[in-house]
Amino acid sequence: MKPMLKALFFCTLLLAPATDAFAEFRAGAAVVDAAPTQFPVLVNGGMTARSADKVVTPITARAIVLDDGRQRLGIVVVDSCMMPRPLLDEAKALAAQRTKIRADHMLISASHSHTAPASMGCLGTDADARYLPVLREKLAAALAAAEANLEPARVGWAVGDAAPFTALRRWIRRPDRIAEDPFGNATVRANMHAGANWDDVTGESGPEDPDLSLISLQAKDGRPIAVLANFSMHYFGSQQALAADYFGLFCEGLQSRLAASQDDRHPPFVAIMSHGCSGDIWRRDYTLPAAERKDDITIEDYTAGLLDIAKAAYDTIRYSEEVDLAMAEARLPLKYRVPDKQRLEWARRIVEEMGDRPPKSLQEVYAREQILLDESQATEVVVQALRIGDIGIATTPNETYALTGLKLKLQSPLAKTMVIELANGGDGYIPPPEQMLLGGYNTWPARSAGLEVQAEPKIAATALGLLEKTAGRPRRDFRQSCGPACEAVQKAKPAAYWRMDEMAGPLAVDSSGRHCDAFYEPAVAFFLEGARSDEFCEAGETNRAAHFAGGRLRSRIADLKDRYTVSLWFWNGMPVDGREVTGWMFSRGRDDGFGPDGDHLGIGGTAGDPGRLVFLHGKDGEPAKPVAGRSEIKRWTWNHVALVRDGQRVRIYLNGNSQPEIETESTAGFPAGFDRLFFGGRCDNQSNWEGRLDEIAVFDRALSVEEIGGLCRSGL
Repeated sequence: MKPMLKALFFCTLLLAPATDAFAEFRAGAAVVDAAPTQFPVLVNGGMTARSADKVVTPITARAIVLDDGRQRLGIVVVDSCMMPRPLLDEAKALAAQRTKIRADHMLISASHSHTAPASMGCLGTDADARYLPVLREKLAAALAAAEANLEPARVGWAVGDAAPFTALRRWIRRPDRIAEDPFGNATVRANMHAGANWDDVTGESGPEDPDLSLISLQAKDGRPIAVLANFSMHYFGSQQALAADYFGLFCEGLQSRLAASQDDRHPPFVAIMSHGCSGDIWRRDYTLPAAERKDDITIEDYTAGLLDIAKAAYDTIRYSEEVDLAMAEARLPLKYRVPDKQRLEWARRIVEEMGDRPPKSLQEVYAREQILLDESQATEVVVQALRIGDIGIATTPNETYALTGLKLKLQSPLAKTMVIELANGGDGYIPPPEQMLLGGYNTWPARSAGLEVQAEPKIAATALGLLEKTAGRPRRDFRQSCGPACEAVQKAKPAAYWRMDEMAGPLAVDSSGRHCDAFYEPAVAFFLEGARSDEFCEAGETNRAAHFAGGRLRSRIADLKDRYTVSLWFWNGMPVDGREVTGWMFSRGRDDGFGPDGDHLGIGGTAGDPGRLVFLHGKDGEPAKPVAGRSEIKRWTWNHVALVRDGQRVRIYLNGNSQPEIETESTAGFPAGFDRLFFGGRCDNQSNWEGRLDEIAVFDRALSVEEIGGLCRSGL
């Protein structure tokens, strides 16, 4: 077949709708005890080794098997911190011998309890060799038991908003308070729980995902068979090992709430909580003052709150019996970030001094990890996607950031999609590449975070491709909705309009229609909550913004002379007593230079006018004294600013006030080709912005005070 015909044939297959002829859909579920049989047992989840000598709450493997008459799928979630791919491959091969499920049609994931038996070597804890054959057997037994319970079924979907139960644990540190990594280098611009001290940080490093998603399976008479839940929250962490953390309590609680009407004639109802994308997520909300963080909440109360949301969502579900299935798998080769010669020599000296004992310190843990990465060099990871009617599931074998989960959900060809992480392997954290630059525990090379820098985009692209394959249609093209404030900007006909809603760089798309795209420099975080979601977006969608942590947004607008307007929303993350200038949010000037002709807008610091807008224009080869505004701007709040240059007259408006915050005379007549604009920093990279910017519009004319007020008030 000719190449063109091959391509057309493939596209036809990919885009072909699912068959209209549905066979009978069946589902079965089961729970198997997966506790160890010998004690003490090693426990994963800590930096150094520990063990447990008893089971505090049940350790289980919970399974669902689905069949549409053409193919059969199996899903298992086990109470484990993480499991290695080779062990899971063995368990799948064993299960394939005992069932009618193909090994590549099995999804096995860990709940990510940090108080579960160690089935994988990670940081200072080795796998418990005596437990591995027990777990392998229990995984196969769970799938066989679920298959034995197959019966005619129907399926439904619901999502509950559980925002109060999840939050960002990874925060960006101030540029003057960078911490050291285990190798003695000052690389930590972002780290877990840094937000506990507001004076050390500038804001969260990414978005959260508040969705508590449910896939419900019922018998045709309405009797519940199983619910597969999915939520992005790392773990609760208060239980003594061995325990299943909130994952197990949720399952037991949902079973108690939904199974009251069951009898012994049918298999018991099974609830399963799978782990959503939560590599940078925990339950404590550091955006709240310490007194309001509810640190004293118990695991029982936390779980009860989640169960209330789940039950309310469950009660809204509508079911379908016309269900077909599809599943696809890819095995992706990836490299490790191995140590260079100098670090390897450092690691070998430390490991030699340790001898045969396990590591006891952070330095010893990461020294041993460098040896292990160097010995391995590369690995293979498993990525899957499956479809249950119009419901999709994507997997990653990693501790995946919430942003990656949102990328998959919002671009999936199936609007109803959940993402299960730590599935089919335990291949460590995969920060998006821009987050690698910010450093922190999630990026330190180890088996827990050792994959190549480009692992996240590669795994996400593979998962999206598999979702397309199982859905039989292309992915959705994510575009943020345009609410009334967005429409007001568009109506004013800007020369460029960047909504700052990208999930990744380097391109910032121009929404004006004039194709004036801009470019993000490194050290920018994406897709955080932006300004005025109810005005800039529709139907409850969250407006998105970029958080600047050293990088800038670079643009170039030709023929922008001495009459122009910049309108933007800003959110300052830097304490105003942290440095001479708190930060420059806009700059027009020569790249990497600070000449006499530039315009610069920022917030003052210790050099003067702390917390107030400042405007600076170079003069006679020397910077002039900044002109300051009147109002003190509160940190971590959204504000609107408009800089209007009308020849030699400069007016700067804050939050739509008809009276300028700054009004001054300033030299006009910019040189030819003076067309470079920078947002999130000054042209010479001095005191760059630390915080968020959103909804940036540039106009090639001086807007009137009425026009400025209209732009601002439409977003208030």
